[in-house]
Amino acid sequence: VPMGVLTCMKYLMFIFNVLVFAGGTCLVGVGMWVAMDPAGFQDIVAAKPVLSAGAYLLLAVGIALALLGFLGCCGALRRSRTLLLV
Repeated sequence: VPMGVLTCMKYLMFIFNVLVFAGGTCLVGVGMWVAMDPAGFQDIVAAKPVLSAGAYLLLAVGIALALLGFLGCCGALRRSRTLLLV
């Protein structure tokens, strides 16, 4: 396999993992916003327990995605197979 192809794959994996990390941080931000100020979202979601559970679900998924994206970025840059498999 030519070296240029491997370098291209490395940077494509890095960009993909940055996008996953950014998506996770956006979900964390929205989850925190909903958890801290639920009044703005009560018009959309009628039941308060559903809103609270949704906020915490967004936080959990966002934190998991941000962590996986960060580990993927580190794995792509260092070419660490262990970090990429996580």
